[in-house]
Formats: sequence, structure tokens, C-alpha cells
Amino acid sequence: MLIIERKEGESIDRVLKRYKRKHRETKVIGELRKRKQYTKPSVKRRNEILKAAYKNKKQAIID
Repeated sequence: MLIIERKEGESIDRVLKRYKRKHRETKVIGELRKRKQYTKPSVKRRNEILKAAYKNKKQAIID
């Protein structure tokens, strides 16, 4: 849970903006989306290998 202290004389809009920035920086939404569906480590590794092979193939075409 994120806690944002409101400074003296600070507007609520400014506090809300700081909260949103802090929320985005902590990557809370990304973590929730990642945990929503579990992928096995073997599947994750296979996807990384396929992605790397795809990138190498694209780079070879450009060169």
C-alpha cells in the first residue's frame, strides 16, 4: 500500500499526481497482470529463446 503525505498548503491535485507517479514507478499494475496468469518457467524460457531467435533473424535481414 502506498502512503503519500500531504504537505502543508499542497493542493489535492498535486498530491494525486504524486500518488499516480509513485504507483506507476512501483509497477503495481504490471505485477498484478503478471500474477493473474501463471506461466511455467520452462514455457517462459522457451518464449525467451524464440524471441531471441526472431530478433537475430530480423537483424540478419537488415545487415
